[in-house]
This record gives sequence, structure tokens and C-alpha cells, in this order.
Amino acid sequence: MTLQDQPVDTRATQLRDALGDRIVLAGDAEYDTARLPWNVVADQRPFAVARPESAEDVVDVVRAVAAAGLRVAPQSTGHAAGALSWADLSDVVIVSLARLRGVTVDPAVRTARVLGGSHWNDVLAASAPHGLTALHGSAGDVSVVGYSLNGGVSFYARAHGLAVGSVREVQLVTADGALVRASADEHSDLFWAVRGGSGAFGVVVSVEIDLLPYPDVFAGMLLWDVSHAARVSHAWAQWTAAAPESVTTALRILHLPPMPELPPFLSGRSLVVIDGAIVETDAAASALLEPLRALSPEIDTFARIPAAGLVEIHMDPPAPTPSVSAHAVLGGLPAEAVDAFVAAANTPGVFVAELRHIGGAVARPAAGGGALSAIVGEYVVQGIGMAPMPDAVPMVDAAVRATVAALAPWHTDAVALTFIDVADADATPAYGAGLERLRQLKAEHDPQGVFVPARPF
Repeated sequence: MTLQDQPVDTRATQLRDALGDRIVLAGDAEYDTARLPWNVVADQRPFAVARPESAEDVVDVVRAVAAAGLRVAPQSTGHAAGALSWADLSDVVIVSLARLRGVTVDPAVRTARVLGGSHWNDVLAASAPHGLTALHGSAGDVSVVGYSLNGGVSFYARAHGLAVGSVREVQLVTADGALVRASADEHSDLFWAVRGGSGAFGVVVSVEIDLLPYPDVFAGMLLWDVSHAARVSHAWAQWTAAAPESVTTALRILHLPPMPELPPFLSGRSLVVIDGAIVETDAAASALLEPLRALSPEIDTFARIPAAGLVEIHMDPPAPTPSVSAHAVLGGLPAEAVDAFVAAANTPGVFVAELRHIGGAVARPAAGGGALSAIVGEYVVQGIGMAPMPDAVPMVDAAVRATVAALAPWHTDAVALTFIDVADADATPAYGAGLERLRQLKAEHDPQGVFVPARPF
């Protein structure tokens, strides 16, 4: 009898004996809570959920899971849990790193050591007292590890590149249960692979990242009623085409439901919003914004703010949210593409239609980079829909896919991994010519397929 042929009860007993209360099994009172990801649309039902609190715990978990003939899916927050829904989780243990949080900043060399379950808010709280910040995402409760190792498109990205380029060192537990430190000087092949290959190579228990020397930043949003969407969108497209790399912005058309927790100027309205950051002096940033401010926004919050406040301007949902999304990378944004975007943003079921300006340093492969170090394209288009009930998912999914498909003539072959939150998206274009090397290293480092990546390659 192989390990895989052992009865379920036998495997469960093995895990309980080896891990005690660090494992939550199907049937345990805590199972439904433990298996719940941030994106609650993903109804993941794994064999068990492990909840380690240290790197040593993770070693014990990986060894116990492998010994039981089961597989491992690392998960920090589950913001992109929908991407894992391709997998049969009946023989998979989700390793939730939610209890493995902590950040140590070295202000002298401007780095942070970040434990595997930490959020960007943790990094910002630790780095701000030193006048530092990071290549974080637009939401503070997103996992640093998942975001960074899958690329990471921040509001500093056009000036500084993808967040994956800031990763200096990774500590992970590999398929044989070893705790390994990977960097440019140590296990360099693994370091190359995990920067893009992420959870396919192990459970990452910490990363060391470079920080940015910005105590504050010129950032904010401009807001109009949706009746101005076409005029504002065309102006933004023309403006971004000439914007310097110090400017990273996004344009969104939002359809907000009437909710009492929203302020009156947002509740129940459809809006067009431009937000982002400008890494310039106040005078230079204001001069750059003048063409957009000339469109008389209803609200204009662009100003010098503490760098830690940048995660607030995008107004991402503050709590676990049932969402469905789709995206594509665009090679350009001519007037015809803008028209298509504005029209598609009115598709019933679309909550947010977004265009994010990339290009600049995002599109340039980083020297010494890993399997993923650039996204070759000029914009990302994304559709997001809310599906509060399971039976709404097909309709919402069709709506967000239609939003993205409306710009199909301008799609490129590139993808942005951190925007993938569906099971059928092809992640392989993210790796370009490095794909075969990545696959070879997966076979070398995980020959038994212990690790189940959210985005297979």
C-alpha cells in the first residue's frame, strides 16, 4: 500500500499525532473558520489546515504532511485564493501563515526582515518611524510574501520596478523538510526560482526586502461623477502617455452600492477616480497634475502625505470580500481602447473597472532578477465584481471577463501574477524565456510534487 492509498482516518491520525493543535482537520469545530480565505468566494475544502507559529513549526508541518502522503499549499491571507480553485484539495493541507507575523527593520541598510504571514501594514508600521517605506500594494492587509514573490505592482512601480526586485533573501522550508536560506550567494538557483515561482518551491517563512527612503510622498485621488467618465478617461490616457516614470496612477470607474458605512459622497454612486503617487517635489508634482485638475474634479486629495498613508487612497475593501476578477496587460491605450473601456465599465455586475499605468521600470527586466522581474506592457486592465451569494458567481464572472475582453485588440501576451485570482488563467507568459528553467528547477527541488502552487506553470 502506498502512502497515497492509506485510509483518510490513518492520515488524519498521523497528522494529529505529529502536530497536535497545530493542525485543524475536517470535522473539527474550527475547520470552517480555518479554511476561510480573504476572498470568501473561494470555497476551499482541504484535507486539513495547519497553523504554524514559527519556522520550526513549518518544518514539522511539511515533514508530517509529506510523511502522510499528502501535499502542501502555502497561504498567507488568501487574497488570491480563487487562483487555487483549479486544484483538488482533498489530499492537500493548506499551511496558513496567519500566525507567523513580525517585521524587523535595519534602518542603516534600509532593509526589513518580514515573517511569512505579515501584512504590508506590519511593514509600514515598522519602517515609518525610520523615515522609510516599501514597494507595497494598494491594500495594507495583503501578504508581503505572496505579493512580492509574485511580482507586486505598487504606486512606486514605474520609478522602482516590481516589488519582487526588492527581495534580497528568502527563507523557506523545502520539500524534504529542510529550512533553507536562498539569496544571490546561497542556493542561488532556488532564489531565482522562488522570485516568481513562489509557493511551488516551499513554504516561505521570511523574506528580506529593500526599503525606500521616503518618509512622505505626494499622493491622493481625483474624483468625478461617472457622467464625466469618457472625458476624464481620454484625458488620463493622453496624460499617462507622456508622464515621467516618477508618476504611477490608476483610473477606475466604480459602481458603489448604497451602504451606510460609506460616506455620503460615495454611497450609491457611480464615479470615476484617478489615484496614485508622484515621486517629485510638491511644486513639480502639482505642475504634472495640472491637466487633470483642469477637469474640475469634485474631490481632489493630492497632497504631501506620510508614506504609510498611501495604502488608504485606493479605498480597497477593509474586510474579507467575496469578489471575482479578471485582467489583461495592454500594449497601449489609444482613443479606441478608451472608448471600449468606458463602454465596458457599464456592464451589469461590474463593481470596478480599472486601468493601471505600468511601463517604465515595470517593463525593464531587473539585473540579477528571478524567474519574474518585469511585466512588458503599458497598462493593466482589470474588472472586479462582488458576488455575495454563490449563485451570483457565474453572472459576475461573465461580466468582469467581458470588461477585459472589450479591450482584446490591445492585449499583449504578458500577465500580472498578482492580478490572477481565477483558476483558468494561464500564468506561464509571466516567465517568458525562463519558463523551461523554472519547470526544470521545480522537478529538481520538488520531484514528488509536494507543493501545490496557486498559479501552476
